[in-house]
Amino acid sequence: MSVAPKGSATPREEIDRVIARLASRKDAWVALSANERADLLERCIPKTLAVTEAWVDAACLAKGIDRKSSRAGEEYLGGPMTTMRNLRLYIEALRADGTPPIPEITTRPDGQKVCKVFPGSAMDSLMWTGFSAEVWIEPGQEATQGALYRAKRKGTASKQGLGSSLSLPGKVGVVLGAGNVASIGPMDALYKLILDDEVVLVKTNPVNAYLQHYWEEAFRPLLDEGFFAVVRGGAEVGAYLCNHPDVHSIHITGSDRTHDAIVWGVGEEQKRRKAENDPKLKKPITSELGAVTPCIVVPGNWSEEDLKFQARHIAGMVANNGSFNCNACKVIVTSKSWPQRERFLELVEAALAQTPPRKAYYPGAQERYQGFLDHYPNAEPLGERTKDIVPWTILPDIAPEKGEYALTNEAFCGVLAETSLDASDAADFMAKATEFANNDCWGTLSCMVLIHPETQTLYGKSLDAMLAGLRYGGIGLNAWAGVIYGLVVTTWGAFPGHPLDDVQSGRGVVHNALFIDHPQKSIVRAPFRIAPTPAWFADHKSGHLLGPALTRFEADPGLFSLASVISAALRG
Repeated sequence: MSVAPKGSATPREEIDRVIARLASRKDAWVALSANERADLLERCIPKTLAVTEAWVDAACLAKGIDRKSSRAGEEYLGGPMTTMRNLRLYIEALRADGTPPIPEITTRPDGQKVCKVFPGSAMDSLMWTGFSAEVWIEPGQEATQGALYRAKRKGTASKQGLGSSLSLPGKVGVVLGAGNVASIGPMDALYKLILDDEVVLVKTNPVNAYLQHYWEEAFRPLLDEGFFAVVRGGAEVGAYLCNHPDVHSIHITGSDRTHDAIVWGVGEEQKRRKAENDPKLKKPITSELGAVTPCIVVPGNWSEEDLKFQARHIAGMVANNGSFNCNACKVIVTSKSWPQRERFLELVEAALAQTPPRKAYYPGAQERYQGFLDHYPNAEPLGERTKDIVPWTILPDIAPEKGEYALTNEAFCGVLAETSLDASDAADFMAKATEFANNDCWGTLSCMVLIHPETQTLYGKSLDAMLAGLRYGGIGLNAWAGVIYGLVVTTWGAFPGHPLDDVQSGRGVVHNALFIDHPQKSIVRAPFRIAPTPAWFADHKSGHLLGPALTRFEADPGLFSLASVISAALRG
C-alpha cells in the first residue's frame, strides 16, 4: 500500500463504501466476547511495532524534526508508544471481562470515592519511581467498572451515558481526528470500539493525513474484519460524515469553534440555534477541545537547584511538540509575595531561551501569535521570528482578571503568560489560585501544580482542598499533564458538566483503561525533583533512544525490555 497524498480527500463514493462495510459489521462487533476483542487487539501489537519506525520518520519529516536528534523521541511517545500502551492495557482489561483490578479504592470524608489506578504492578513502580495516579469518582456514584461488559454478561447491552448510547444492535461511530499528536486518532478509535461498543471510522486531520497508512497497518486486524477504517479530508468530509444516515455518534478532538460549527452551525444560525436550544446535529457527540492550561506554582522555600529544575520543567511543558498541545503550559501562576518569584521567572525565561526553536507546523500559528503580540506590546520574544518559526515568547505581568485575552484564548503556539496573585501565605495562595484557575482561565481540560514537599507537609489540608476544588479533568501534581494522557489508566477529558451550548474543553472522556464508570477527574502525583530527566523535558539528551525503547517495552513488558528503557533514560 502506498502512503496517501497529504492533500487528497477520500472520494465521497469511497467514503460511502467504507461506511456501508462498517455498518454491515456493526452487529458482529457487538456480538464478540471480551476475549475475542482482546484477541484482535493482541494481533494489532506486532503490526503497530512493525510500522513504528516509518511512522516516526513521517512525523519527524512533517514537523521539521531532525530524525537523529533527541527531539525525535517525542514522536515515539506521542504516537506508536502510547498507542501500544493503550492496546496492551485494554487487552488486560478485556481479559478480566471488563473489570480489571483497581490497586486501591478509598473514600474521602465527604463520601467521594477515589480509585488509585497507578502503580498497578512492581514493574510500574520500577519504571515510575515515586509516581502515583488516581481517578476520582463523581460525587454520589460508586467506584464501579465495566458497565458495558456487566450488561453483556447479563445478556443485554444498554447504557445511557454522557453524549453516547450503548445498546444493541451495533452502531457506527466517527472520530474526527486531531492534527497535532499522532496517537490521538487511533486511541480515540480504540475507546469507541471497546467502551462505546461501536465500529469506528477515523477521519484524519488534513495536518497529519500522512498518518492514514500507518494507522491502517497498525490496526490491520480490525480493518480487515470491517470494524475499523480511516478516511482523509477537511471540513467538508467531516460534515458529510457527521450527517451520514448510517453514522450514530461522533467524537472530536479539536477546537470549541469547530465543535460548535458542527453542532450549532455558523454565524447567525449558530446564535439562533443556541438561543432556541435547537442543535443542528441531533446525534450524540463527545469531545476534547483544549484549554488555557495554568501551572500553579505554590510558594515555598526552594533551593537554587529546585528553582532550576522546575524552570526546566515548565520549559518542557511549553516546548513539547512545538507547544501545539492542548495541555501545554500557557499561564504560570505565582504569588506576588513569594521572595523567590523573580528569580524563578528569570530561570524560566533562561530555560526557554536555551530551548531550540521549533517549526511552526500547525496552520494558523503565525496568525494566533500575532494576535497575542497585538494585545501585549510588552511581550518578550526569546528568539527570531521567521515564516517557519514562532519564537518562545513570555507575556509578563498579565492581569489575573476574568476576560483577559491571554486567559481566554488558547495560544496553540509558543506563548507563555505569567500572572501573580496577592496572597499572605501558601494556604491563602492555594485557595486563591483554585478560584483563579476555575473562574478566570478558559477551559477545564488539565492543569499543573508545583509544590515543594516541605510545603505539602506544612499545608497538607490546603493542598487537599485545592486538589478537590480544582474543576479540571486532569491535574498534574509536580508533573506535566501530558503524563495523564500517556498513562492511559487515567481518564483524559474535560471536567464533567459542560452544557452543549457552552462546551469549553468538551464532554466525555477517553483512555480509562480500568473501565471506570463515573470518572470526575484524574490526578497524577510525582516527586518534586524527578530523576532521571523526564522524557518530556526540552533538554532531554536521549529521547531518540528512550522513545523506541519504551515502545518495545509496551509491546512486550519484561526485564529485558525494561533494561533497555533504563539504559536510555539514564542518558537523558
